[in-house]
Amino acid sequence: MNRVAVDLGDRSYEVRIGPGLFARAGVEIAPLLRRKRVAIVTDATVAALHLSALTAALEAEGIAVSSLALPPGEATKNWANLAQCTEWLLDQKVERRDVVVALGGGVIGDLVGFSAAILRRGVRFVQLPTTLLAQVDSSVGGKTGINTAQGKNLVGAFHQPSLVLADIDVLTTLPDRDFLSGYGEVVKYGLLGDAVFFDWLERDGPAIRAGDAAARLKAVTRSVEMKAGIVSRDETEEGERALLNLGHTFCHALEKATGYSDRLLHGEGVAIGCALAFELSSRLGLCSQEEPSRVRAHLKAMGMKVDIADIAGDLPGPDALIALMGQDKKVVDGRLRFILARGIGQAFVADDVPGDAVRAVLTDAFRNR
Repeated sequence: MNRVAVDLGDRSYEVRIGPGLFARAGVEIAPLLRRKRVAIVTDATVAALHLSALTAALEAEGIAVSSLALPPGEATKNWANLAQCTEWLLDQKVERRDVVVALGGGVIGDLVGFSAAILRRGVRFVQLPTTLLAQVDSSVGGKTGINTAQGKNLVGAFHQPSLVLADIDVLTTLPDRDFLSGYGEVVKYGLLGDAVFFDWLERDGPAIRAGDAAARLKAVTRSVEMKAGIVSRDETEEGERALLNLGHTFCHALEKATGYSDRLLHGEGVAIGCALAFELSSRLGLCSQEEPSRVRAHLKAMGMKVDIADIAGDLPGPDALIALMGQDKKVVDGRLRFILARGIGQAFVADDVPGDAVRAVLTDAFRNR
């Protein structure tokens, strides 16, 4: 088991990464409990795969368990399910010293974390991420929230978990498409700040996809190390943490345009967004033309979505996507902020990107549909 510390003073916690952690969940979580009970919130798909084993592991340590299963999918991150989750936790008489367990991918982690943040003005929670995307990104750092009609994650709170248990064994239950979606976030870490990691991904990405446990452990651990370091230095995204949004301005607009549906999974949108961000960087003269080609080549080699043309169905045009970007959380003083790059591993925040350049990149992307 690898341990990565998120250093936030009295809100510090560990991310524990390795095989067999769900079987040890009772042992790992018990030291956090004032009384031996937890409330688990998951989704129906994850519940069918993992809830009974997790319940058994907790009960083996004398921990009483109650559970709620919400519908699966990005559309679950809404007001109605937030209300259902929070009211159910109140019905379970969850107290401020109790622990809520978020068992699932990024949707469950975000929604349950937000519910824990507002329940009794803040109760503790533990993340048990079951997807690659959640293990390397959304379960770490305390960003919680829901989607609204206006955009993605526009309502939420910073609320750090007390513990994250990333069991790489559960990744074997993921459909290939979901695994590759998570890999989009893994690639992002190399692109934003670790060229050596990206070099390794180019070599070992196929082994990661094929199920090599050692390669998966390394990929998850390095991704978490990078995120934990950034979060420890900038918890509430006043500066450096914005780099974690590489590709996300494009991604969030595309997710909104596709109705947060399975037409485009989040990590797929991140991969397309990273390719577009590097293309934009190249056109602005910030990096060589070879850099976006290298990014796209690796994504294609992994069998991932790379272009807007890879998204099935109709999409609004460039101007409509730019309008959707105007609701992005990274808008400051009415100006769009993009994460651009001077090369692989050299990302930076830019808030003076010419709108014509963004429109030109999107227009060319649509021309290829």
